[in-house]
Amino acid sequence: GASTEKPLCRVIRRSGEVVAWDPNKIEIAVRSAFLSLGMDSSPANEISTALTERIARSGQEFMRIEDLQDRVQEELMRQGHYKVAESYILYRAHRANLRLLEEEETIRHHESTQESMIVVKRADGSSDLWDGTDLRRRIEFAMPGLDLCLTPDQIEHELRRAFFNEMTEADLRKTVILNSKTLIERDADFARFSARILLTYIYEEVLDWNISRDGVAGLAEFHRRAFKANLVRGVEIERLSPKLLEYNLDRLADAINPTSDLDFDFLGIQTLYDRYLIIDKTKKPARRLETPQFFWIRVAMGLSLDEPTDREGKAAGLYSLYKTRRFCSSTPTLFNAGTLHSQLSSCYLYYVDDSIEGIFQRGISENAYLSKWAGGLGGSWTAVRGTGAYIGGTNGESQGVIPFLKLHNDQLVAINQGGKRKGSGCAYLETWHNDVYEFLELRKNTGDDRRRTHDMNTANWIPDLFMKRMEARGAWTLFRANEVPDLHETFGKKFEERYIAYEKLAEEGKIFGQKVEALDLWKKMLSLIFETGHPWITFKDACNIRSPQDHVGVIHSSNLCTEITLNTSKEETAVCNLGSVILETHLLPDGSLDHTKLRETIRMAVRALDNVIDINFYPTEAAKTSNMRHRPIGMGVMGLANALYMKGVSFASEEALAFNDEAMEAIAYYAYEASSDLAAERGTYSSYKGSKWSRGLLPQDTVDLLEQERGVAVDVPRGGKMDWTSLRAKIATQGMRNSNVLAIAPTATISNITNTSPCIEPTYKNLFVKSNLSGEFIVLNPFLVKDLKTRGLWDQDMIDNLKYFDGEVKDIDRIPADLKAKYLTAFDIDAKWIVDAAARRQKWIDQAQSVNLWIKTPDLKTLSHMYRHAWHAGLKTTYYLRSLGASNIEKATISVKKEVRGAIKEGRDGGQNSGDAGGTHAAEVTIPPFAMKAVVPVEKKEFTSAEKTACSIEAMRNGGECEACQ
Repeated sequence: GASTEKPLCRVIRRSGEVVAWDPNKIEIAVRSAFLSLGMDSSPANEISTALTERIARSGQEFMRIEDLQDRVQEELMRQGHYKVAESYILYRAHRANLRLLEEEETIRHHESTQESMIVVKRADGSSDLWDGTDLRRRIEFAMPGLDLCLTPDQIEHELRRAFFNEMTEADLRKTVILNSKTLIERDADFARFSARILLTYIYEEVLDWNISRDGVAGLAEFHRRAFKANLVRGVEIERLSPKLLEYNLDRLADAINPTSDLDFDFLGIQTLYDRYLIIDKTKKPARRLETPQFFWIRVAMGLSLDEPTDREGKAAGLYSLYKTRRFCSSTPTLFNAGTLHSQLSSCYLYYVDDSIEGIFQRGISENAYLSKWAGGLGGSWTAVRGTGAYIGGTNGESQGVIPFLKLHNDQLVAINQGGKRKGSGCAYLETWHNDVYEFLELRKNTGDDRRRTHDMNTANWIPDLFMKRMEARGAWTLFRANEVPDLHETFGKKFEERYIAYEKLAEEGKIFGQKVEALDLWKKMLSLIFETGHPWITFKDACNIRSPQDHVGVIHSSNLCTEITLNTSKEETAVCNLGSVILETHLLPDGSLDHTKLRETIRMAVRALDNVIDINFYPTEAAKTSNMRHRPIGMGVMGLANALYMKGVSFASEEALAFNDEAMEAIAYYAYEASSDLAAERGTYSSYKGSKWSRGLLPQDTVDLLEQERGVAVDVPRGGKMDWTSLRAKIATQGMRNSNVLAIAPTATISNITNTSPCIEPTYKNLFVKSNLSGEFIVLNPFLVKDLKTRGLWDQDMIDNLKYFDGEVKDIDRIPADLKAKYLTAFDIDAKWIVDAAARRQKWIDQAQSVNLWIKTPDLKTLSHMYRHAWHAGLKTTYYLRSLGASNIEKATISVKKEVRGAIKEGRDGGQNSGDAGGTHAAEVTIPPFAMKAVVPVEKKEFTSAEKTACSIEAMRNGGECEACQ
C-alpha cells in the first residue's frame, strides 16, 4: 500500500500563510490572463497540469508566491503563449507597485515613532539612522508557516531589547540573533524562526543581497547569480577543487532551491555557519562563500566527480536528498567533499602486533597520520604481551600494554588536526589479557597518572566463553598474549577449544595463567564503566560469527563509536565511510513507511557512499589496501525518536519494537539490493568470493549461527514482513559491490544540522540546554509543544513546569497520561526497551550500532542485568553508559511556587533550595533582558565527569556526545 505519488510543495503567500498547492487556482489565474486579451482560455488547463507535474518531479517542499508566478510565466513561454506571458508580467509589475506604495506608507508610520530609530555605526566608520525597516522585513521573512505565540510587533519588541545609540552594525546583528535565540524556550517554532533570522544575515554575507534593497522574492535569482562566481573564488583561494568547474554549472544552479532553508532550526544553521561553510580568509573581514544550499550542492558535486555519465543529474539527485532532509553524509564527507583534500572517511580500525616495530609503526606512527586527517580511531592492543612476559631480544620482562597505551593517549592529544580539535581514539583489549585489571582503570582520576589515559576511550572485547563462565559463577584464566597468540585470532567454538587447552597448559605450569573469579571480574567491569564511563562493553563472538567477511580474516575490535565491525591485520587498516537516512521524512501521512521514497533514497545514498571509496584520500597504504579490497560502507539511520512521535507511539512499547524491526528490515532490504545492483554495474568487491553473501547467507540468517556457536539462545524474534526470495536470487547472480553496507553511527552533529533526533536514541529531555563547539542552545521538543497546543495546554505555566521538572513530563499533573507515556525520556525508559529495540535492528544489520544505555541511579545489579540482556539479545556492541549526575539547573526565568512533595533532593536546584522539606520553594530571579551569552534557564545536559572528557574529538562539553563519526 505504499504511495507512489510525491507530495506537492506548499505555497508561502505574501502574508506569510502557508497553503496547499492548488492547481485550480493556477488554472483560474492563467485563464483570466487569456480572457483579459480576448483570447481562447482553453490552454489554461494544460498549463496548470504541466506546471503541477514539473513541480511534483522537483521534490520542492516550499515555494514563495513570487517564485510560483515566475514558474507560471516560464510555462506560458515554454508552450509558446508569449503575448499572454507579456500581459501577465505587466500585471504583476502593476500589483508590485501598489504593494510598494502601501509598504512606504507603513514605513512612514513607523518612522513617526521616534523610539524606533537609533544611530548605527557602519563597518567603514560612517553612521546611519537605523529605523528598523530591515528588522521588520527579517521578521516577515522568518514567520511563514510557523505557529508562534507572539505577534510580529511583539517579536520586534523582543528583538530590539538592549539596543542603544551608537552601537555598531556588527553588534546590532549579534544582538538581534541572540535575542531571537532566547525566544526558543517560549515556543518550539521559535527554533526555526531564529534560524531564519540568522539566514538573512548569511545571505547578505554570501550573496551581496540586501533584504531592504532586494527583497525576499529575489533570493533564488541571487543564488543562481552567485553560485558560479563563488565556486570560482573557492578554486582561486585553493579551498575547492578545480574539477567542480567542469560541471555544467548553469544546470546545477537551476536545481538550487533556497526555500529548503526554511526547514533548518537555529542549532543546525549556527552549526553549519560556524564549522561547515567554506570561508574566504584571504581578505579582511573573512566571509563565507557558501549559503546552506551552496554547501549541500558542493558536497553532492564532490561525491559525483567520477560518475561516468550524467554527472549533473547524479549530483542534483544527491543534492535533492540533502536539501529535503532524506539523507546526510557524515561530517568528514561534509567538510571535505569537493575540496583539494578529499579525506571523506569517518572511521579507521587498526591492529597492533606484538613487536616494538609493530607498536610504533601501527599504534603510534600510522595512527598519527590517521588522526591528523580527522579520522576517529579504534584498534586492538590485545596481541601486545602482558606484564611480566619474557622478552627474548633483551632477556628481560615486559612492562605490559599500559605504557604503550599511555603513549597512544598522548599522541592523540599532540596530533590535534591542525588546531581544530584533539584526536580521538578507542583502545580494545580482550578479557583474558593479564593486564585487563589495569586496563579497566585507565580512565580513573586517581592512582599513578603515568598509567592513566584521560583522553583516550577504552573498550572490553569480551568472548562468549567469559559471559558463560560468569553466569555459571565459574573461574576465568588470564594469559600473556605472546604465549597464547591464536586466542585473539579465533572465535566461537574454536576459541573455546583453544582457551580450555591453554588453561590445561597453565595448570601444568607450562605457560603463565592467573585464575580469577569470572563474576568478580564482571563486577569490576561494571563498577568502572559506571564510575568512569569506560571501558565500553562489546562482544567479540557476535561480531565475528555474524560477519560477512569471516572467510578472509578476523574482527579484532570495533571502532571509536562501536558501530563498525571490520577485519584488521598487519596489512589492513579498516576504513568506513558513513551516512544516515533520516527516518522521519520517510513516513506517509498515516504513519506507515513510504517504501517507494525509502528505496529511492537508499539507492542514491549507497551509490554516493560507494563513490567515496574511489575519491577518498587515504593517509596510509594499509588503509587504502583494505578499503579498495573490500569496499565497506556504513549507512545508518537517524530520526527514530521523531518518527515514533509522528506515529504517536511511545519508545517504551511493543508497537515501537515492531516499528524498529519493520523499518530496519526495509532499510536493509533496499541497501543490500542497491549494493548488488551496483555490483552488476561496476563489479563485485575483490574478496567477495567465499563471503557469507556468496554462500547465500544474509545477516538475518546469521542469528541462528550465533546461537549454535554460542550454545545459548539468542533472545530476538526471527523473521520479518518482506519477501527476500528475489533479492537472494539477485545477490547470487550479481554479487555485492560492498563487503559491508549497514552501520548505525551516533550522528551527533549531522542530526543537529538536519533538525532531527540523533540516530536511534530516545529523547534526552523535553527541554534542556545543549552545548557544543558553537555554543549553548535551548532544545525544546516541538512534538510535545504541538500536542500540548492541540489540547490547549501550552502556556507560561506549562513552560515554567517543564523548566522546574528538568524537561520531564511525568510529574506535571496537567499533562494527560497518554502524553506522559509518549514523551518519556531516556532515563525513565527501562533499559529493556532500548536493548530489545537494538536487538530487532541488529538482526538485519551486517555491522553494528552505537547503542547508548541509560541508568538513573547507581545499582550494580541493574547494570549486570542490562548488559547480560544485551548479550543474550545478540547485540554486537554497546556504547556509552549514560548516568544521571546531579542536576545543573539555572531556573533563572521561572517565577512560580511549586510544592516540593518530598521529591526535590538537596542540590537539585543547584544549591538554591531554601524551602522546608515538604513545603514550598520559590525561585524568583530578575535577569537583564539581554546578555551577550544567552541565559541558561533549563537543565544542561550533564553526565559524569569522565563522560565529559570521554570523546575529545568534540570536547564532550555537557553531554558526552561523540561527534567523531558523524
